Amino acid sequence: MNIKTKEQCKWDQLSLGEVMLRFDPGENRVRNTRTFKVWEGGGEYNVARGLKKCFGKRTAVVTALVDNDIGFLVHDLISQGGVDSSWVVWRDFDGIGGDCRVGLNFTERGFGLRGALGVSDRANSAASQLKKGDVDWETIFGKDGVRWFHCGGIFTALSETTPEVAIEAMKCAKKYGTIISYDLNYRPSLWKSRGGEKKAQEINREVAQYVDVMIGNEEDFSTALGFQVDSIDTNYSNLEVDNFKTMIESVMKTFPNFQAVATTLRYAKTATINDWSAVLYYNKTLYEARKFENLEIFDRVGGGDSFASGLIYGFLENKTPEMCLQYGVIHGALAMTTPGDTSMVSLKEVESIMSGKSARVER
Repeated sequence: MNIKTKEQCKWDQLSLGEVMLRFDPGENRVRNTRTFKVWEGGGEYNVARGLKKCFGKRTAVVTALVDNDIGFLVHDLISQGGVDSSWVVWRDFDGIGGDCRVGLNFTERGFGLRGALGVSDRANSAASQLKKGDVDWETIFGKDGVRWFHCGGIFTALSETTPEVAIEAMKCAKKYGTIISYDLNYRPSLWKSRGGEKKAQEINREVAQYVDVMIGNEEDFSTALGFQVDSIDTNYSNLEVDNFKTMIESVMKTFPNFQAVATTLRYAKTATINDWSAVLYYNKTLYEARKFENLEIFDRVGGGDSFASGLIYGFLENKTPEMCLQYGVIHGALAMTTPGDTSMVSLKEVESIMSGKSARVER
């Protein structure tokens, strides 16, 4: 993969997507709680934050926020995460949030037989109203320089205009030799009023023409891109790797622009006990990551985003495909041991697990 050097660019990685406030009831339920902890989060942003906080990369985010105290709170949280917010598009506040607002996401973690639950309250958000021409991509990719650009299916599902913004950005990124990754991240609730799976596949297939590295789980590739895995069931451990290879080869035949395809594999035995792994198809070879059986989950939200940031880090550092995959899988596994959407993991912790270190207490 021909990635520009860090000397050529101001940013190692830049994300385009919505940054919301997540309201977390902790050990309680959304429907019963009297208190919430508040985090910032968003599928595309989480990748940039993980690359900054865990892996020490220079990252930035392009999003839109409302010019009020809620928008200022999100902006402050982005700053605390170390992600550059120079390219935030600020929108006027109408006094009640009827025209434009900050998106909210109420998410409980789940436990045992009770799965995690997410309830979105994000209609008419500032990010969903981004349109072509709102962002100076020529300056970002042509003047500043970006080594790796990341977007995803959550952003493109927000409105009729957000896919156009994503494609506008990708065309400019291509022009200046920036690598482009895209996480399918299918969310039924976002597509429900926009045409469901059929519309998701239509848009994602259009966006896919500009992508170098496609990321998702096996359900994403089936539902959001229209490719099927033979003999798929709810337990990925029963899936033959050859079936994934056949599916991915079909994907890459349809989209020859893909340089790599990465698929996360998760089997949720309960909300708090998961099997977790991934595969990477690169240079006509299928690489399998270490499988974590009976991984104990504290908060599963953001695990896939942390996988993506670890994988991207490996590529940016010119690691072997096996190492890129291990950085992704281990970072994702560790990120799910802490609350919130974003990673609280250090590079030292990731590499300790890679080297076989146990979870014994450190004193």
